[in-house]
Amino acid sequence: MKYYPVNLDIRNRRCLVVGGGSVGTRKVMTLLDCGAMVTVVSPTATEQLLKLARHKSITLKERHYQTTDLTGAFLVIGATDNEKLNWRIHADAERLGRLCNIADRPEICNFILPSVVNRGDMIIAISTSGASPAFAKKMREDLENEFGKEYGEFLQLMGAIRKKLLIKNHAPESHKALFEKLINRGLLEMVRDGNKEDIDHLLHRVLGRGYVFEALMEKKQG
Repeated sequence: MKYYPVNLDIRNRRCLVVGGGSVGTRKVMTLLDCGAMVTVVSPTATEQLLKLARHKSITLKERHYQTTDLTGAFLVIGATDNEKLNWRIHADAERLGRLCNIADRPEICNFILPSVVNRGDMIIAISTSGASPAFAKKMREDLENEFGKEYGEFLQLMGAIRKKLLIKNHAPESHKALFEKLINRGLLEMVRDGNKEDIDHLLHRVLGRGYVFEALMEKKQG
């Protein structure tokens, strides 16, 4: 099957996870990391989920799944080992037009979750279209070794520069040439090596006064 690749913005969207075991917990943590409003439905739950519920980070309904749980949900993830329940979640989601993923059952999903390398704002998604999750995992591990934390820091810096340029009313179409100069003159390598002095010199040559590495990184974090 050929899938249509897409990145979803789920910030402040209601997402439902059915299943409170270790798999469901992993799904919940990923959804929270992306800013979703998560509801978990399960008669039992891991200690991690119980703690999240106590801190109001998620809504936990300690009971069996009901079709009405899908009301208002943007997407649903089934993370149970109950085959009959998984098919019921799938059927309910299809009837209501919801995005639905059933863990380890691509044949009853209308979207599947790729293996992901996350480096801050850089996300590399690997999918074998369900043919070999083991190979997707191997590829992820290889890419994690190839792309280190400097890529996240580099993109954090580039995002702060872009924001500062926009505040100064620079024409967006002029940004491309500036960013290409920074990239082609080795900014990524300087970030990797932690060479702040060279970074500041490069920023000054390309962008002018007022662009200092540490100040830009602080603004982005704030």
